Amino acid sequence: MAFAGVAVWRLARSALSSTPEHTTRKSVPYETTLKQEGGSSSPTKALPKTADVVVIGGGSLGCQTLYHLAKMGMTNVVLLERDRLTAGTTWHTAGLLWQLRPSDVEVELLAHTRQVVSADLEQETGLHTGWIQNGGLFIASNKQRLDEYKRLMSLGKVYGIESYVLSPAETKDLYPLMNVDDLYGTLYVPKDGTMDPAGTCTTLARASTARGAMVIENCPVTGIQVRTDDMSIKRVKAVETPYGTIETPCVVNCTGVWAEKLGQMAGVNVPLVAMHHAYVVTERIEGIQNMPNVRDHDASVYLRLQGDALSVGGYEPNPIFWDEVSDKFAFSLFDLDWDVFMQHIEGAVNRVPALERTGIKSTVCGPESFTADHKPLMGEAPEVRGFFLGCGFNSAGMMLGGGCGKELAHWVIHGRPEKDMYGYDIRRFHRSLTSNNRWIRERSHESYAKNYSLVFPFDEPLASRNMRKDPLHKVLQDQGCVFQERHGWERPGWFSRDGSAPVLDYDYYGAYGISKNHNYKYSNLLSKEYTFDFPLHHDVIKDECLTCRNAVAVFNMSYFGKFYLTGPDARKAADWLFSADVNKPVGSTVYTCMLNKRGGTESDLTVSCIKPGSVHSSLAPAFEGDGYYLAIGGAVAQHNWSHIQTVLQDSGFRCTLLDCSEDMGMISIQGPKSRALLQEVLDTDLSNEAFPFSTHKVVQAAGHQVRAMRLSFVGEMGWELHVPRDSCVPVYQAVVAAGAKHGVCNAGYRAIDSLSIEKGYRHWHADLRPDDTPLEAGLAFTCKMKSSIPFLGREALQAQRAQGLRRRLVCFTIDEKVPMFGLEAIFRNGQPVGHLRRAEYGFAINKTIGYGYIRSPDGGVVSPEFIKTGKFTLERMGMTYKAKAHLKSPFDPENKRVKGIY
Repeated sequence: MAFAGVAVWRLARSALSSTPEHTTRKSVPYETTLKQEGGSSSPTKALPKTADVVVIGGGSLGCQTLYHLAKMGMTNVVLLERDRLTAGTTWHTAGLLWQLRPSDVEVELLAHTRQVVSADLEQETGLHTGWIQNGGLFIASNKQRLDEYKRLMSLGKVYGIESYVLSPAETKDLYPLMNVDDLYGTLYVPKDGTMDPAGTCTTLARASTARGAMVIENCPVTGIQVRTDDMSIKRVKAVETPYGTIETPCVVNCTGVWAEKLGQMAGVNVPLVAMHHAYVVTERIEGIQNMPNVRDHDASVYLRLQGDALSVGGYEPNPIFWDEVSDKFAFSLFDLDWDVFMQHIEGAVNRVPALERTGIKSTVCGPESFTADHKPLMGEAPEVRGFFLGCGFNSAGMMLGGGCGKELAHWVIHGRPEKDMYGYDIRRFHRSLTSNNRWIRERSHESYAKNYSLVFPFDEPLASRNMRKDPLHKVLQDQGCVFQERHGWERPGWFSRDGSAPVLDYDYYGAYGISKNHNYKYSNLLSKEYTFDFPLHHDVIKDECLTCRNAVAVFNMSYFGKFYLTGPDARKAADWLFSADVNKPVGSTVYTCMLNKRGGTESDLTVSCIKPGSVHSSLAPAFEGDGYYLAIGGAVAQHNWSHIQTVLQDSGFRCTLLDCSEDMGMISIQGPKSRALLQEVLDTDLSNEAFPFSTHKVVQAAGHQVRAMRLSFVGEMGWELHVPRDSCVPVYQAVVAAGAKHGVCNAGYRAIDSLSIEKGYRHWHADLRPDDTPLEAGLAFTCKMKSSIPFLGREALQAQRAQGLRRRLVCFTIDEKVPMFGLEAIFRNGQPVGHLRRAEYGFAINKTIGYGYIRSPDGGVVSPEFIKTGKFTLERMGMTYKAKAHLKSPFDPENKRVKGIY
């Protein structure tokens, strides 16, 4: 069958697909798979009685994880595969590897995979993995798409990844069979390539067993035994199979679309869905040999070189869900649904016209697992200690396998990964969402359908919204609030001048016969923000920011995590958990970090010492002894909760951690007129002497009891009111009424992002990640290094301080009015030394501000003098801008405003 047009494809589909069910005999674009016809159904080896780790699933992730566990010195490790290696989804993967992604961590993960498959395995085993370096070509048919690729090119320079922006004519010279008439340009990455699943997994298994690991095929897992220890903590005990039980404290779930079922065996939620994902393999195409792989995102299609043919696939808006996942689906495929797949053909034929005269050799439609944000699920499950996830790879399991296998192995052995893996960590999702089928299905669909969409800085999902709403949601929506979604919460993004813009139920983009949301105001407002230039509502954000700086603004921060830490060992736990000394008098509030044992920052938060009492309320639980109130950024609340619980469990502290996030709202009033406004609402003296910065009191606000804290996340004099849920609306209304004469306005998180970067306040997981120490981040003041009190991560910080900092977070400003959003390359004296983690426009200083970690090209210490003496530039989309480096915040460097000194 040839690509002779849509009509021919429709007529021919019956010839290629005869049954609605799956078939086990289809060809894929590899010379071999690992299936052995007529083989034994019994295990290939006898099961050991015990193992330190049992990896379940013999696909890319399972094999890579086993290999890296063995390489890190663990020999008593076992991989169990119910059929043969690669039998699930790995065997039919396209096997593409693209080195550039819009994430520094992913670039590093991909680089490790490439190193393993192109060099390490062959050196260790003498076997060729099947790696082919034929290059990658990203197609741009409009300026915005090319701008996106130029952002990747700038980031790639930091990592030494060779790439070139090509004109249409240069693209034609490189790929003569390509139609370039409608191209704006392309990005060419010469060292991208293609992996072979059978060759890679065979070699990984060989290298693993040579180091003492064990691979057992034809051995399905039928159960996971979980025990409850003396502290009521659930832990993995054993893995059950039809051929025996393996006692083990650790299981790694690498079972792809079957991962949810395996999770259920241990009482663990695995939030992914299975979908049909397809490509077709063409007959021979003259002149296609040695051409690079192609990604045409605008046409939602990829073209993978397959010898002298092409594999053609993509992502469609109406993928087929595989709702009844079968356990008997080894080396199996579905029949291709041409009604779904046809939409990729027009784009493929347009890009390579020779396809119109080319036949189809085979169709490949297999199951793949997809997740709510198109990122994998990794790390230790919150429900059961010792149960690790390595699944949900969204068709990128081969590409990410080496990097993620290494991080997962490190996680298992050392309790945490080496890199910042928060974006893949299962704890990035709130526990109320991971078992919510509507959220999983809707969000996974949208992520799949938008996989090839432009990645804009202010993108927001439309699926599974309104899952968690605070008490002020309706009040603010009526005032034009345009909401952002974080951690399931609807939080204020900014305030439209055009009235209410409610978020509607998800319409699946009109797929599956569902009517699209027409004249959808919220979606229309978002679409106007989708740009790499200053967004349309830039001036609206400016007004919110300057009103805060010059008068007073009200921020609804109710989505914050709000925890209480109490119990007999609360003080010991606080000393160990928090980098700062939080044991101050009752009424004190301390900004602090929580670290891991390598000194990396797992969180920044405020901790308030509260007085004991016998009556429980949302403002204070009943407790004796020491107690602490923790306020944490809402988007990372689950991560914080899990980190604290893990530390408490590992240390044996007798403590209670209570989550009151849903029970309280949080209203922040900030600006030079905040005191005058609140003095009319609160029944307490707000003077500097009576209510100094970094203290808190339980007071009355318009007749309602609240906890008032004098804090700021925007660099102004201000207070946070922590308010019981039922009191939020009347307290908010009293604040707004009192603020009318002071010019009060509502403001959202887009304003907070700008105001906070202007003041130099850190955002966790942007400026501050688990692989950044407080010393590197300029937060040494949060660490009680001058005391003798031990705390988690202290030894690592002491060692780092003694050796000197090899990297340091630096603030940069540029004089030209150019938008930046992060990932821009940083050059010192013409040499790449890092990239921006975060960037915003600072309206009070009228400059673009960015923060990024820099290193010395020679690997030496990055001292203040190194920063002062360098000439810095920032590269944005291939354009270079002079930048000024700052050792202090460019706004209010003396920190006067938060103290009420104006």
